[in-house]
Amino acid sequence: MRHHRNQHRSRRKTMSITAASATVLAVVAATAAVQSNAFGNEEEQTAASQSPAEAQAQECGAGAFQAEVAKTGDTWKARHGDTVLYTGDDMFAAMSAGLDSLTPNRTTKERMVVLGSGTISASERLKLPSYTVLDVCGTIHATGAVATDTGPIYSRDTTDVEVQHAKITGAPMYGMFFRSVSNLTLGEIDMRLSGGLGIRIDNGSKTAPATNTRIDNVHVSGASSNAVETAGLDGVTIGTVTARDVGEAGLLLNTTTNAEVGTVDAENVGSGTGYAAFRMANRNGRIGDSYETNIHVERVIARGGGRGIFCVSESGGAVIDRVDIADTENNAVLVENCYNVTIAAEGGTVSGAGGIRIAARDEFANTSDVTLGNLTVTDSFIEESPCAENTVIKDVELVNTTKDVC
Repeated sequence: MRHHRNQHRSRRKTMSITAASATVLAVVAATAAVQSNAFGNEEEQTAASQSPAEAQAQECGAGAFQAEVAKTGDTWKARHGDTVLYTGDDMFAAMSAGLDSLTPNRTTKERMVVLGSGTISASERLKLPSYTVLDVCGTIHATGAVATDTGPIYSRDTTDVEVQHAKITGAPMYGMFFRSVSNLTLGEIDMRLSGGLGIRIDNGSKTAPATNTRIDNVHVSGASSNAVETAGLDGVTIGTVTARDVGEAGLLLNTTTNAEVGTVDAENVGSGTGYAAFRMANRNGRIGDSYETNIHVERVIARGGGRGIFCVSESGGAVIDRVDIADTENNAVLVENCYNVTIAAEGGTVSGAGGIRIAARDEFANTSDVTLGNLTVTDSFIEESPCAENTVIKDVELVNTTKDVC
Protein backbone atom coordinates (compact mmCIF):
# COMPACT_ATOMS: atom_id res chain seq x y z
CA MET A 1 0.00 0.00 0.00
CA ARG A 2 1.37 3.40 -0.94
CA HIS A 3 0.69 6.41 1.25
CA HIS A 4 1.18 9.82 -0.28
CA ARG A 5 2.94 12.66 1.49
CA ASN A 6 1.25 15.98 0.99
CA GLN A 7 2.61 19.36 1.88
CA HIS A 8 0.61 20.95 4.67
CA ARG A 9 -1.99 23.11 3.07
CA SER A 10 -4.26 25.30 5.03
CA ARG A 11 -7.63 24.21 3.83
CA ARG A 12 -9.57 27.17 5.00
CA LYS A 13 -13.23 27.37 4.31
CA THR A 14 -15.54 29.99 5.58
CA MET A 15 -17.38 28.09 8.27
CA SER A 16 -21.08 28.21 7.60
CA ILE A 17 -21.88 28.61 11.25
CA THR A 18 -24.91 30.78 11.30
CA ALA A 19 -26.20 33.20 13.85
CA ALA A 20 -28.00 30.29 15.42
CA SER A 21 -24.95 29.68 17.59
CA ALA A 22 -25.99 32.69 19.61
CA THR A 23 -29.67 31.82 19.77
CA VAL A 24 -31.30 31.14 23.12
CA LEU A 25 -34.29 28.84 23.09
CA ALA A 26 -36.75 31.41 24.41
CA VAL A 27 -39.76 29.15 24.32
CA VAL A 28 -42.24 31.43 26.06
CA ALA A 29 -41.45 34.43 23.92
CA ALA A 30 -41.37 32.40 20.71
CA THR A 31 -44.65 30.72 21.55
CA ALA A 32 -46.38 34.04 22.10
CA ALA A 33 -44.95 35.43 18.87
CA VAL A 34 -46.04 32.46 16.81
CA GLN A 35 -49.49 32.10 18.33
CA SER A 36 -50.23 35.78 17.81
CA ASN A 37 -49.96 35.48 14.02
CA ALA A 38 -49.93 31.79 13.19
CA PHE A 39 -51.77 30.72 10.07
CA GLY A 40 -52.49 34.18 8.75
CA ASN A 41 -53.27 33.81 5.05
CA GLU A 42 -50.18 35.57 3.75
CA GLU A 43 -47.87 33.73 6.12
CA GLU A 44 -49.52 30.41 5.30
CA GLN A 45 -48.82 30.97 1.61
CA THR A 46 -45.19 32.06 1.96
CA ALA A 47 -44.50 28.93 4.04
CA ALA A 48 -41.38 27.51 5.49
CA SER A 49 -39.03 27.02 2.58
CA GLN A 50 -36.67 29.72 3.76
CA SER A 51 -32.95 29.26 3.31
CA PRO A 52 -31.26 27.47 6.23
CA ALA A 53 -29.40 30.66 7.12
CA GLU A 54 -32.61 32.66 7.30
CA ALA A 55 -34.36 30.00 9.36
CA GLN A 56 -31.48 29.57 11.79
CA ALA A 57 -31.16 33.32 12.38
CA GLN A 58 -34.58 33.53 14.01
CA GLU A 59 -35.71 32.51 17.46
CA CYS A 60 -37.19 29.10 17.93
CA GLY A 61 -40.77 28.96 16.63
CA ALA A 62 -40.68 32.30 14.85
CA GLY A 63 -41.47 32.59 11.16
CA ALA A 64 -43.81 30.87 8.74
CA PHE A 65 -44.86 27.25 9.06
CA GLN A 66 -47.44 24.83 7.76
CA ALA A 67 -48.16 22.70 10.86
CA GLU A 68 -48.22 23.66 14.53
CA VAL A 69 -48.14 21.31 17.52
CA ALA A 70 -48.73 23.16 20.79
CA LYS A 71 -49.34 22.23 24.41
CA THR A 72 -51.78 24.03 26.69
CA GLY A 73 -51.90 22.66 30.21
CA ASP A 74 -51.75 18.89 29.74
CA THR A 75 -53.34 18.91 26.30
CA TRP A 76 -51.57 18.76 22.95
CA LYS A 77 -53.22 20.14 19.84
CA ALA A 78 -51.94 19.68 16.29
CA ARG A 79 -53.33 21.78 13.48
CA HIS A 80 -52.72 22.76 9.88
CA GLY A 81 -54.25 26.12 9.13
CA ASP A 82 -57.76 26.07 10.60
CA THR A 83 -57.89 22.27 10.54
CA VAL A 84 -57.42 20.60 13.92
CA LEU A 85 -55.58 17.32 13.41
CA TYR A 86 -55.25 16.00 16.95
CA THR A 87 -56.27 16.90 20.49
CA GLY A 88 -55.11 14.82 23.46
CA ASP A 89 -52.35 14.05 25.92
CA ASP A 90 -49.94 12.20 23.59
CA MET A 91 -47.01 14.32 22.39
CA PHE A 92 -45.85 11.73 19.87
CA ALA A 93 -49.33 11.34 18.35
CA ALA A 94 -49.65 15.11 18.06
CA MET A 95 -46.28 15.49 16.32
CA SER A 96 -47.04 12.58 13.99
CA ALA A 97 -50.37 14.14 13.03
CA GLY A 98 -48.66 17.43 12.26
CA LEU A 99 -46.06 15.76 10.04
CA ASP A 100 -48.71 13.72 8.23
CA SER A 101 -50.56 16.91 7.30
CA LEU A 102 -47.67 18.24 5.23
CA THR A 103 -47.86 17.91 1.44
CA PRO A 104 -47.14 14.34 0.32
CA ASN A 105 -44.18 13.79 -2.05
CA ARG A 106 -43.24 17.45 -1.81
CA THR A 107 -40.11 18.82 -3.49
CA THR A 108 -39.75 22.00 -1.42
CA LYS A 109 -39.36 22.28 2.33
CA GLU A 110 -42.38 22.58 4.63
CA ARG A 111 -42.07 23.38 8.31
CA MET A 112 -43.61 22.09 11.53
CA VAL A 113 -43.24 23.97 14.82
CA VAL A 114 -43.57 22.22 18.18
CA LEU A 115 -44.37 24.48 21.15
CA GLY A 116 -44.09 22.83 24.54
CA SER A 117 -42.38 19.96 26.36
CA GLY A 118 -43.50 16.39 26.83
CA THR A 119 -42.65 12.71 27.05
CA ILE A 120 -42.52 10.04 24.36
CA SER A 121 -41.55 6.38 24.49
CA ALA A 122 -37.86 5.67 23.86
CA SER A 123 -39.01 2.95 21.46
CA GLU A 124 -40.73 5.49 19.19
CA ARG A 125 -39.21 7.64 16.46
CA LEU A 126 -40.59 10.71 14.75
CA LYS A 127 -39.84 9.93 11.08
CA LEU A 128 -39.01 13.04 9.07
CA PRO A 129 -39.73 12.72 5.33
CA SER A 130 -37.75 14.55 2.65
CA TYR A 131 -38.11 18.33 2.50
CA THR A 132 -39.12 18.67 6.14
CA VAL A 133 -38.12 21.41 8.59
CA LEU A 134 -38.71 20.65 12.28
CA ASP A 135 -38.45 23.32 14.97
CA VAL A 136 -38.92 22.03 18.53
CA CYS A 137 -39.37 24.79 21.09
CA GLY A 138 -39.38 22.74 24.24
CA THR A 139 -37.98 19.41 25.43
CA ILE A 140 -38.66 15.90 24.20
CA HIS A 141 -38.12 13.44 27.07
CA ALA A 142 -37.61 9.82 25.99
CA THR A 143 -38.64 7.28 28.59
CA GLY A 144 -38.95 3.51 28.93
CA ALA A 145 -37.24 0.65 27.11
CA VAL A 146 -35.42 1.35 23.85
CA ALA A 147 -35.82 -0.50 20.57
CA THR A 148 -33.22 -1.08 17.83
CA ASP A 149 -32.29 1.94 15.72
CA THR A 150 -34.76 4.27 17.39
CA GLY A 151 -34.51 7.88 18.44
CA PRO A 152 -36.99 10.68 19.11
CA ILE A 153 -35.93 12.33 15.83
CA TYR A 154 -35.21 10.02 12.89
CA SER A 155 -34.87 10.08 9.12
CA ARG A 156 -33.73 7.51 6.56
CA ASP A 157 -33.23 7.52 2.77
CA THR A 158 -34.33 11.15 2.50
CA THR A 159 -33.07 14.52 1.34
CA ASP A 160 -33.32 18.13 2.54
CA VAL A 161 -34.20 17.48 6.17
CA GLU A 162 -33.63 20.24 8.71
CA VAL A 163 -33.93 20.37 12.50
CA GLN A 164 -33.61 23.99 13.54
CA HIS A 165 -33.86 23.59 17.32
CA ALA A 166 -34.38 20.64 19.64
CA LYS A 167 -33.84 19.68 23.28
CA ILE A 168 -33.84 15.99 24.18
CA THR A 169 -33.54 14.30 27.57
CA GLY A 170 -33.81 10.72 28.84
CA ALA A 171 -31.94 7.64 27.61
CA PRO A 172 -32.97 6.86 24.02
CA MET A 173 -30.83 4.56 21.89
CA TYR A 174 -30.04 7.64 19.78
CA GLY A 175 -31.15 11.18 20.52
CA MET A 176 -31.18 11.67 16.76
CA PHE A 177 -30.51 9.07 14.09
CA PHE A 178 -30.09 9.85 10.38
CA ARG A 179 -29.27 7.20 7.78
CA SER A 180 -28.54 7.91 4.11
CA VAL A 181 -29.82 11.48 4.35
CA SER A 182 -28.42 14.07 1.92
CA ASN A 183 -28.57 17.82 2.53
CA LEU A 184 -29.10 17.39 6.27
CA THR A 185 -29.00 20.51 8.47
CA LEU A 186 -28.96 20.53 12.27
CA GLY A 187 -29.06 23.92 14.01
CA GLU A 188 -29.15 24.40 17.78
CA ILE A 189 -29.30 20.97 19.42
CA ASP A 190 -29.17 20.40 23.20
CA MET A 191 -29.19 16.91 24.73
CA ARG A 192 -29.00 16.37 28.49
CA LEU A 193 -29.13 12.58 28.48
CA SER A 194 -28.90 9.79 31.03
CA GLY A 195 -27.70 7.19 28.54
CA GLY A 196 -27.58 6.25 24.87
CA LEU A 197 -25.82 8.04 21.98
CA GLY A 198 -26.38 11.68 21.09
CA ILE A 199 -26.42 12.05 17.30
CA ARG A 200 -25.51 9.37 14.75
CA ILE A 201 -25.39 10.14 11.02
CA ASP A 202 -24.40 7.34 8.64
CA ASN A 203 -25.01 5.78 5.23
CA GLY A 204 -25.90 2.30 6.47
CA SER A 205 -24.29 -0.39 4.36
CA LYS A 206 -24.56 1.58 1.14
CA THR A 207 -21.50 2.09 -1.05
CA ALA A 208 -22.35 5.71 -1.85
CA PRO A 209 -21.78 8.16 1.02
CA ALA A 210 -24.41 10.45 2.45
CA THR A 211 -23.57 13.95 1.26
CA ASN A 212 -23.73 17.57 2.38
CA THR A 213 -24.24 17.47 6.15
CA ARG A 214 -24.22 20.62 8.28
CA ILE A 215 -24.29 20.82 12.07
CA ASP A 216 -24.20 24.26 13.66
CA ASN A 217 -24.06 23.85 17.43
CA VAL A 218 -24.55 20.69 19.50
CA HIS A 219 -24.32 20.21 23.26
CA VAL A 220 -24.47 16.64 24.60
CA SER A 221 -24.07 15.54 28.20
CA GLY A 222 -24.68 12.24 29.96
CA ALA A 223 -24.61 9.98 26.89
CA SER A 224 -23.19 6.52 27.60
CA SER A 225 -21.81 6.34 24.05
CA ASN A 226 -20.63 9.10 21.67
CA ALA A 227 -21.91 12.66 21.64
CA VAL A 228 -21.77 12.91 17.83
CA GLU A 229 -20.77 10.11 15.44
CA THR A 230 -20.58 9.99 11.66
CA ALA A 231 -19.92 7.08 9.31
CA GLY A 232 -19.92 7.02 5.53
CA LEU A 233 -20.35 10.76 4.93
CA ASP A 234 -18.81 13.02 2.31
CA GLY A 235 -18.99 16.76 2.81
CA VAL A 236 -19.51 17.72 6.45
CA THR A 237 -19.48 21.15 8.07
CA ILE A 238 -19.63 21.32 11.88
CA GLY A 239 -19.56 24.46 13.99
CA THR A 240 -19.20 23.38 17.63
CA VAL A 241 -19.60 20.07 19.43
CA THR A 242 -19.66 20.46 23.21
CA ALA A 243 -19.48 17.16 25.13
CA ARG A 244 -19.74 16.78 28.89
CA ASP A 245 -19.56 13.54 30.91
CA VAL A 246 -19.96 11.35 27.83
CA GLY A 247 -19.03 7.65 27.92
CA GLU A 248 -17.17 7.43 24.63
CA ALA A 249 -16.11 10.08 22.07
CA GLY A 250 -17.06 13.73 21.86
CA LEU A 251 -16.87 13.77 18.05
CA LEU A 252 -16.15 10.50 16.25
CA LEU A 253 -15.61 10.57 12.48
CA ASN A 254 -15.64 7.17 10.74
CA THR A 255 -15.18 6.71 6.98
CA THR A 256 -15.94 10.40 6.53
CA THR A 257 -14.29 12.66 3.96
CA ASN A 258 -14.16 16.39 3.27
CA ALA A 259 -15.00 17.54 6.77
CA GLU A 260 -14.64 21.05 8.17
CA VAL A 261 -14.96 21.30 11.96
CA GLY A 262 -14.83 24.42 14.12
CA THR A 263 -14.45 23.42 17.79
CA VAL A 264 -14.63 20.17 19.72
CA ASP A 265 -14.93 21.06 23.43
CA ALA A 266 -14.91 18.07 25.78
CA GLU A 267 -14.80 17.49 29.53
CA ASN A 268 -14.71 14.04 31.14
CA VAL A 269 -15.28 12.29 27.82
CA GLY A 270 -14.42 8.60 27.46
CA SER A 271 -13.23 8.23 31.04
CA GLY A 272 -11.74 4.78 31.62
CA THR A 273 -11.70 4.01 27.88
CA GLY A 274 -9.56 4.55 24.80
CA TYR A 275 -12.08 6.97 23.32
CA ALA A 276 -11.21 10.62 22.85
CA ALA A 277 -12.61 14.13 22.71
CA PHE A 278 -11.93 13.92 18.96
CA ARG A 279 -11.47 10.53 17.31
CA MET A 280 -10.97 9.47 13.68
CA ALA A 281 -11.25 5.78 12.81
CA ASN A 282 -11.87 3.19 10.09
CA ARG A 283 -10.11 4.87 7.18
CA ASN A 284 -11.53 8.27 8.00
CA GLY A 285 -10.16 10.83 5.57
CA ARG A 286 -9.07 8.24 3.01
CA ILE A 287 -10.00 9.13 -0.57
CA GLY A 288 -9.35 6.27 -2.94
CA ASP A 289 -6.00 4.90 -1.80
CA SER A 290 -4.52 8.20 -0.64
CA TYR A 291 -4.69 10.66 2.24
CA GLU A 292 -4.73 14.07 0.67
CA THR A 293 -5.65 16.62 3.32
CA ASN A 294 -9.44 16.80 3.50
CA ILE A 295 -10.23 16.83 7.25
CA HIS A 296 -9.76 20.21 8.94
CA VAL A 297 -10.43 20.95 12.62
CA GLU A 298 -9.87 24.43 14.00
CA ARG A 299 -9.64 23.55 17.70
CA VAL A 300 -9.79 20.61 20.08
CA ILE A 301 -10.23 21.25 23.82
CA ALA A 302 -10.08 18.32 26.24
CA ARG A 303 -10.15 18.23 30.03
CA GLY A 304 -9.86 14.91 31.83
CA GLY A 305 -11.58 11.86 30.40
CA GLY A 306 -9.89 9.21 28.26
CA ARG A 307 -7.88 10.71 25.40
CA GLY A 308 -7.76 14.13 23.81
CA ILE A 309 -7.11 13.20 20.16
CA PHE A 310 -7.03 9.66 18.76
CA CYS A 311 -6.38 8.79 15.11
CA VAL A 312 -6.53 5.05 14.39
CA SER A 313 -7.16 2.26 11.85
CA GLU A 314 -5.82 3.72 8.60
CA SER A 315 -7.26 7.21 8.99
CA GLY A 316 -5.63 10.52 8.17
CA GLY A 317 -5.57 13.40 5.71
CA ALA A 318 -6.17 15.69 8.68
CA VAL A 319 -5.01 19.05 9.99
CA ILE A 320 -5.87 20.21 13.51
CA ASP A 321 -4.99 23.88 13.95
CA ARG A 322 -5.03 24.32 17.73
CA VAL A 323 -5.09 21.99 20.71
CA ASP A 324 -5.72 22.59 24.42
CA ILE A 325 -5.48 19.25 26.23
CA ALA A 326 -4.91 18.63 29.93
CA ASP A 327 -5.08 15.83 32.49
CA THR A 328 -6.40 13.00 30.32
CA GLU A 329 -6.28 9.55 31.93
CA ASN A 330 -5.01 7.91 28.76
CA ASN A 331 -2.94 9.54 26.02
CA ALA A 332 -3.41 13.22 25.39
CA VAL A 333 -2.70 12.42 21.72
CA LEU A 334 -2.36 9.00 20.07
CA VAL A 335 -1.67 8.65 16.34
CA GLU A 336 -1.72 4.94 15.47
CA ASN A 337 -1.59 3.62 11.89
CA CYS A 338 -2.54 7.00 10.46
CA TYR A 339 -1.15 8.94 7.51
CA ASN A 340 -0.66 12.64 6.72
CA VAL A 341 -1.77 14.05 10.06
CA THR A 342 -0.75 17.50 11.34
CA ILE A 343 -1.45 18.40 14.96
CA ALA A 344 -1.19 21.95 16.31
CA ALA A 345 -0.51 23.56 12.95
CA GLU A 346 -1.10 26.96 14.56
CA GLY A 347 -0.26 26.23 18.20
CA GLY A 348 -1.41 24.68 21.41
CA THR A 349 -0.68 23.13 24.78
CA VAL A 350 -0.64 19.59 26.14
CA SER A 351 -0.17 18.84 29.83
CA GLY A 352 -0.46 15.88 32.15
CA ALA A 353 0.89 12.37 32.35
CA GLY A 354 -1.03 10.95 29.36
CA GLY A 355 1.56 12.05 26.86
CA ILE A 356 1.79 12.13 23.08
CA ARG A 357 2.32 8.81 21.29
CA ILE A 358 3.05 8.00 17.67
CA ALA A 359 2.51 4.26 17.31
CA ALA A 360 1.46 1.42 15.01
CA ARG A 361 -0.03 -2.06 15.13
CA ASP A 362 1.13 -4.88 12.86
CA GLU A 363 -2.15 -5.45 11.05
CA PHE A 364 -2.00 -2.11 9.22
CA ALA A 365 0.66 -0.23 7.26
CA ASN A 366 3.06 1.72 9.45
CA THR A 367 2.20 5.26 10.53
CA SER A 368 3.61 7.92 8.21
CA ASP A 369 3.81 11.66 7.59
CA VAL A 370 2.87 12.89 11.05
CA THR A 371 3.74 16.47 12.00
CA LEU A 372 3.70 17.86 15.53
CA GLY A 373 4.54 21.50 15.93
CA ASN A 374 3.98 24.80 17.68
CA LEU A 375 3.29 23.03 20.98
CA THR A 376 4.13 23.51 24.63
CA VAL A 377 4.12 20.14 26.38
CA THR A 378 4.20 20.18 30.19
CA ASP A 379 4.66 17.39 32.77
CA SER A 380 4.33 14.76 30.08
CA PHE A 381 6.19 12.84 27.35
CA ILE A 382 6.48 12.44 23.58
CA GLU A 383 7.11 8.90 22.38
CA GLU A 384 7.46 7.30 18.96
CA SER A 385 7.34 3.50 18.96
CA PRO A 386 7.75 1.77 16.59
CA CYS A 387 9.53 4.26 14.38
CA ALA A 388 7.08 5.80 11.94
CA GLU A 389 7.90 7.06 8.45
CA ASN A 390 8.68 10.73 7.93
CA THR A 391 7.73 12.07 11.36
CA VAL A 392 8.32 15.81 11.83
CA ILE A 393 8.49 17.37 15.30
CA LYS A 394 9.26 21.07 15.26
CA ASP A 395 8.88 24.15 17.44
CA VAL A 396 7.90 22.10 20.49
CA GLU A 397 8.74 23.45 23.95
CA LEU A 398 9.25 20.74 26.56
CA VAL A 399 8.54 21.64 30.18
CA ASN A 400 9.36 18.82 32.59
CA THR A 401 8.71 16.52 29.64
CA THR A 402 10.71 13.69 28.09
CA LYS A 403 11.06 12.97 24.39
CA ASP A 404 11.86 9.53 22.97
CA VAL A 405 11.54 9.65 19.20
CA CYS A 406 13.36 8.10 16.23
